[in-house]
Order: sequence, then structure tokens, then C-alpha cells
Amino acid sequence: MPRFTTSDGLSLRYEDTGGTGPVLLLSNSLGTRLEMWDDQMPVFSSHYRVVRYDKRGHGESELKVGPTSFARLTRDAVELLDHLAVARADWCGLSMGGMSGMWAGSHYGSRFGKLVLCNTAPSMPTADMWNQRIATVKANGLKPLIPSIVDRWFTKRFQAADPKAVARVVAMLETTPPEGYAACSAAIRDMDQREAIRHIANPVLVVAGTHDGSTPPARGREIAAAIANARYVELDAAHLSNIEQTEAFNAAVVDFLTR
Repeated sequence: MPRFTTSDGLSLRYEDTGGTGPVLLLSNSLGTRLEMWDDQMPVFSSHYRVVRYDKRGHGESELKVGPTSFARLTRDAVELLDHLAVARADWCGLSMGGMSGMWAGSHYGSRFGKLVLCNTAPSMPTADMWNQRIATVKANGLKPLIPSIVDRWFTKRFQAADPKAVARVVAMLETTPPEGYAACSAAIRDMDQREAIRHIANPVLVVAGTHDGSTPPARGREIAAAIANARYVELDAAHLSNIEQTEAFNAAVVDFLTR
């Protein structure tokens, strides 16, 4: 897959389906890579020129040691659009990708059209929890965290019904560089967008999962209440609703984006 270089010198991997249609940018969750959207690609690419990428320190993108921020993470996405000569795109992001989407709406609103903010929150408690997680990952890698992550990300029902899908996500977590995970965890720890999102003027769809153990539905409703005219959809899923409820997720997103 192609790569581009950010303004601070990192090489990030991306995929561009090409074409002349409207552009949809997909942004990943913490600990995953662009393949987390594989179940969306057949449907999304029939309507859009889809661009997806590995965040810094994730997948096959390069790493910068030390904490990062949503200012930097979102700038990476904007610089990718600049690299592709894309003046304006719609955004669909899940979890950390949704957090970047909120930052995009409040700081780069003119560069984006519609925003889909999935299984996400404008702030995440608590700093102590994130500091402990960062310390664990730096000392022992992600392996100690994976069982609890899987239980937050997928219902027990789905884990039993589709173990191959769960295994694909586990493989992404296992191959995520610990420093990349720690750096982005620091960005989440330090984030508070509760006031900033009130100024987002873009059309917004908020997608939540009824059984989400990472960003419960109340956090999604909080976002929808803060942004004027935002729509809210709740799916029978845990955190990775795009994988656990693929058909319902795809239908909700495409209906919103194409209206």
C-alpha cells in the first residue's frame, strides 16, 4: 500500500480506492489498523472514494516515541487529504477515530462535510487508569490487556458466534507497537472535548453500542445532545459495532451519508 510523510517526518500507510466521487475518510480505533474497516469496504466503496490509513504507531505506520495529542493525530488525517489533493471529505471514525472526528469538526470544519462518530466519547476517565494502562503496556506489551479489551469490544454472544472475526482483531492488538499504543493512550487521557464539540456545525451521526463497555451509550447521547441537530443511532453491539453488527452499521452510515 502507498505511504505519505507527515509534516513532522513520519511515514504513514494508507489506502485510496481512487475514483472521482466524493471522498470518505475512515479513522481507526486504538490498537487496530486500517483493516478494521474490511467489512465496510464493499458497501462504502460503492458510494464513495474511500481513504483509510494506519494512525502513527499503529499497523504499518511509523512510530514517534512519546505521547501524542488529538491536535497531531487529526493533523495527520488532514495532511493525508492534502497529499491526495482532496479539498473536502466526509469522516467516519470509531472510538479514537471518533475522537479525532470531533477534533476535525471543531478545528477543521471547513475541510469536512458529514461526520460519523462511532462508539466514542468527548472525554475518558480517569487519568490514573490510563497511566496504569500506559505503564503496563510499556513494561509488558499489550498481551496482558487483550482479554479485558476483547470483553469490552465484543459481547460474549458475538465472541462465541464469530471467533474468526474476534481473532482478526486480537491479531491487530498483538502486532500494535507498545509505544504507539501508549502514545495514543496519552492523547485519550489528556482529551476533553466536551465544550469544543458544542461549536461543531457539520451534520453529525452518532453511533453507539448498547453493550459497549468502553464508551457506553450515555457517552454517545452526550455527544448527540451537545451538537446541534446531531442524529443518534444505537446498535445491538459492544464497542466495535462495525464488526459485530456489520449490516446494521453499514446501513445506518450509508443512509446518513447519502441523504
